[in-house]
Amino acid sequence: MKANAHEVEALLKGIITKRERAMKDGHANNDDLLGVMMEANINISQEAGSSKPTMTTEDIVGELKLFYFAGMETTAVLLTWAMVLISLHHEWQDRAREEVLHVLGKNQPDSEGINKLKVVTMILHEVLRLYPPIPLHGQEAYKETKLGGITYPAGVTFALPIVCIHQYPDVWGEDVDEFKPERFAEGIAGASKNSPTLFPFGWGPQICVWQNFALLEAKMGLSVILQHFIFELSPSYTHAPYPVSSLQLQHGSQIKLMKL
Repeated sequence: MKANAHEVEALLKGIITKRERAMKDGHANNDDLLGVMMEANINISQEAGSSKPTMTTEDIVGELKLFYFAGMETTAVLLTWAMVLISLHHEWQDRAREEVLHVLGKNQPDSEGINKLKVVTMILHEVLRLYPPIPLHGQEAYKETKLGGITYPAGVTFALPIVCIHQYPDVWGEDVDEFKPERFAEGIAGASKNSPTLFPFGWGPQICVWQNFALLEAKMGLSVILQHFIFELSPSYTHAPYPVSSLQLQHGSQIKLMKL
């Protein structure tokens, strides 16, 4: 693991150094996340009248790790659980495929078409409710904090058990354990008794800034799969949700795909 970490950091530092040279030579477009971040870093430092950048190379490396690993990991987990659940519930796979083929045909998904996919969106929201990629959100108090009439000292960690809230009968109804995407037919606000109560990406100031991008990625990925394949679970599949850094499938997702 240490060797892998060193290799990743070396690769990222090489990318940053290469971009810095391009920026100095005026050859960088800065039209991606790295470019925007590095340009903002320079501008903020100049505005502050400092010769040193606000963010060090190590800071930027940390952000790039977050972009890549957190962004890719959570979307991949969401897609995997979505395929597992609509393999178990073929009626919803059929409905989603019918919608995708009606809206997109066999064309490459674009943002205009993706925004029309209501059934696919309902399915993904229900997957996020039952199997949120990050099952627990934590936030540490960096100073003395008053919450609900109780004062907590600095260093206390507040935990929001996402998976418990998403499966609480008093909020979602007695069918809380069932896969029912139709509960999101009128959007997130009307899906639960206490709105809003769907927190797969956090909430408030701590909400994930990549929420919309992650959902767009998941919709595009699932749409392409539905356009080209019918799929079902293999008999070797064992259902075992396994929370590590994200909510994984302990024994993998054995899925059989049959080309349309």
